[in-house]
Amino acid sequence: MTAPDTRTRLVLTAMRLFWEKGYGSTSVADVLQAARVNSGSLYHFFPGKQDLLLAVLDMYHGGIRTMLLEPAWRGVDDPIERVFALLARYRRSLADTECFYGCPIGSLALELHEPDEPVRQRLAANFSAWIEAIHECLQEAGARLPAGCDRRELAAFVLTTMEGAVMQARTYRQLESFDGSVRQLRAYFDQLLSQGAAGAAPAPRPHRRKESRHGPRK
Repeated sequence: MTAPDTRTRLVLTAMRLFWEKGYGSTSVADVLQAARVNSGSLYHFFPGKQDLLLAVLDMYHGGIRTMLLEPAWRGVDDPIERVFALLARYRRSLADTECFYGCPIGSLALELHEPDEPVRQRLAANFSAWIEAIHECLQEAGARLPAGCDRRELAAFVLTTMEGAVMQARTYRQLESFDGSVRQLRAYFDQLLSQGAAGAAPAPRPHRRKESRHGPRK
């Protein structure tokens, strides 16, 4: 396996440090030291720290399937279960880090209260890619969900549940709040699936009065 080139090494290092320490608490010197790169090499690729952040956000966006979705969905064929398999992956990350883990994009969005427009656009693009992946699952579910269900809004609601559940788990340093949120989301999905099944059921045959051999009863 070949080592990553200098630019990639800088982006991967910044990605890790921004996640571990936060964007504001990570200095350019921190990135240089961790990546073992001199300042001239960094500024050759990135005029400033924000340019490095943009590259990090682009890497997250470009790698959402290989870094997040494909590992979570490996071996899971049912589209609804893929939604919950993705949430389970976040839970494992929380459990593995004693609830220190935070969604990298959500953490940056919270930290950067008034991000510059290029940063805001890339944060939005990452959220949109996440929502689109869930939306594809819900579309694949077909008639299992009721016809009137707005699947894109439901996908955004799944993201909202995940981000809120991760934030509470980090704050309380326990998994109960995350599990409770996912449990309620599962119950809501069960209701939707029940409605979808009811809508797909054949209409009952109309009741007909029984007639005798001598014609209809008076």
